[in-house]
Amino acid sequence: MELLIDSLSFIFLTSGGVFVFIGGVGALRLPNFYSRMHAAGLTDSMGTILILVGIMFQGGFSLATIKLLAILGFLLLTGPTAAYALANAALLSGLKPGNPPQDDIEK
Repeated sequence: MELLIDSLSFIFLTSGGVFVFIGGVGALRLPNFYSRMHAAGLTDSMGTILILVGIMFQGGFSLATIKLLAILGFLLLTGPTAAYALANAALLSGLKPGNPPQDDIEK
């Protein structure tokens, strides 16, 4: 049983790390603000969920798991809200969605 829990924990932690890494690469490589924000917001939320679930498997049923569930709930509420607020503020400030001007693209 312990081997199964360790294996599940490893799978969740590894896949969470992969999601976070892909989000970081997407934030660096995508062409404009909105697509960068989309990549970072989605992959970081999913990566956080997977990493916290992997840690919960390692912690077993304890007070630490309940605290991790509370942290997970808080992050699930604040992450998408912050991404929406950031996108809305950018739109209200005049940053239009679409392709960046050719001068802004690094060669």
